[in-house]
Amino acid sequence: MISVIIPHLNQPAALERGLSAFARQEGVKAPVEIIVVDNGSKTMPTEICKRFTNVTLLHQPVPGPGPARNMGVAAASGDILCFIDADCVAYPAWLATIERRFARSPGVTVLGGDVRILHDDPEHPTWLEAYESVFAFRMKQYIEEKGFTGGGNLAVRTSVFHTVGDFLGISIAEDTEWGQRASRMGYRVQYEPQMIVYHPARRSFAELADKWDRHISHDLREVKAQSLWWPRWMLRALAVSISPVAEVPRIAASDRLSGLRARCLAFVGVIRIRLYRGWKMLAVGLGAGGSQAATHWNRS
Repeated sequence: MISVIIPHLNQPAALERGLSAFARQEGVKAPVEIIVVDNGSKTMPTEICKRFTNVTLLHQPVPGPGPARNMGVAAASGDILCFIDADCVAYPAWLATIERRFARSPGVTVLGGDVRILHDDPEHPTWLEAYESVFAFRMKQYIEEKGFTGGGNLAVRTSVFHTVGDFLGISIAEDTEWGQRASRMGYRVQYEPQMIVYHPARRSFAELADKWDRHISHDLREVKAQSLWWPRWMLRALAVSISPVAEVPRIAASDRLSGLRARCLAFVGVIRIRLYRGWKMLAVGLGAGGSQAATHWNRS
């Protein structure tokens, strides 16, 4: 059996869209169970989950996608665990690809796949869609260079998950930490390009800023444990602020954008985001708060 685990918080329409995509999965041979773990939504998605025959709904009051995923694992019956986010849409062959890769390669223990941006209108992307098409969810790079993949597109053998242990709490980038912990224990995360999910772009600059606030907060906590952290942090902030020009070749060569307009929008996006990130890093480096951002996840 394959167990799909979905943490959910205040995204009912996206959850319904994602569950509908699982109803259209093709080629998977094993039975599939889907476990939705609500993490304190204003309204539990009970009626949505009832519309699908293989969906179980649980409630995890402890905030954070890590605790929600852990509850899903505890209730799972499958020998393969698949993690996806509530706002993601799985490619029709997502489950079949995971099943086939594990069956053909007994030595494969942890898989991460490709995450692409879900466009409202592919012919007329917004600047956020164009920017995130190039710069968000670079999973192949994360897997090959840093030893982790995102929790929105992750598959692992159940026995291996229990050996590695649970995801940590909301104050940590739990999927990053879990993947790197697994790698240190000898379970290499492998990239599977046909394991595709689609993730919507952020709807506003504020949402993207909130994402970077969390990342900056997590990074600052790690850096503060090192010697001479402050000057290195401030230099890094300045480097981020002046980095957009260096991204022109990446934008020009990207196969995830079509046309000059989309590439120009992506460049506008990278300027806006890098200037914000640099300013925010300088601010928190000077003690202007920001540590509380690590405890936010979809609670706007």
